[in-house]
Amino acid sequence: MTTPVAEATSRTPRKAPSLAFIAAGVTVVLWASAFVGIRAVGADFSPGPLTLGRLLVGSLVLGGIVLFRGLVLPRGREMVFVAMYGLLWFAGYNIALNAAERSLDAGTAAMLVQIAPVIVAILAGVFLKEGFPPRLLAGSVVALLGAVIIAAGSGSERRLELAGVLVCLLAGVLYAAGMVAQKPVLRSTPALQATWLGCTVGMLACLPFGPSLWTEVGQANTGSILGLVYLGVFPTAVAFTTWAYALSRTPAGQLGATTYLVPVVAAGMSWVLLDEIPPALSFAGGALCLVGVALTRLRPRRSP
Repeated sequence: MTTPVAEATSRTPRKAPSLAFIAAGVTVVLWASAFVGIRAVGADFSPGPLTLGRLLVGSLVLGGIVLFRGLVLPRGREMVFVAMYGLLWFAGYNIALNAAERSLDAGTAAMLVQIAPVIVAILAGVFLKEGFPPRLLAGSVVALLGAVIIAAGSGSERRLELAGVLVCLLAGVLYAAGMVAQKPVLRSTPALQATWLGCTVGMLACLPFGPSLWTEVGQANTGSILGLVYLGVFPTAVAFTTWAYALSRTPAGQLGATTYLVPVVAAGMSWVLLDEIPPALSFAGGALCLVGVALTRLRPRRSP
């Protein structure tokens, strides 16, 4: 005999894959393409000016969308958090990533940055009082081991690449710290507007690179300039918009797992478009990094 709840559940049709998962897929592809795009334009744009150009384009595009939909500003102490993730995530992370990719291929850089979810879990345990479950500690150790293997594989070829690994790890730390700082803002501010605010803060912080950006734009070829615009419009403005759309309709933990596909897509794009193949140890280390991140996201089984 079935209960009323069971009958109601059985009558509820299973939802087909929604637009939220399509939006998440668009975000994964565009974020992966950013690693390739940075490598492609890196010969004409140095890290600081490249960050300023990308954030300038992204801020203009996102600002137009925000003004069309209506502006909701954070209040009080939340503006401090906006400044924090704007400086750490949008400005600091991008500068560090751009610098790291001057010596690292796109696939290796994407693998290293994916340790950020582990760092997010650690920071959340300290600052958000979420604790340190055993799976978090185990996953952190595995991910750290993966990063060490990537560093060993890169450093064996050139010392410059080892420095790039360290800078890329710094980028992951800045990225994670920025995400934690953004959480309080999202309680009262729509995700799209919170993204635009952070992008604008990062752009303003990078204004000292303005003269260099002007000079480098004048010397760059047309392909690199179009690549800079692409980075600002698609991986920044469009990808964050589709991510906000998906996040508003999907559990955060379930949606966050889709970002684990970014290194795979980035490595494939780098191979096809730039003819770059990460070292064998980078694949092994990257796999360990992803396994470590996955361990930190496992949920303990609940007893019946």
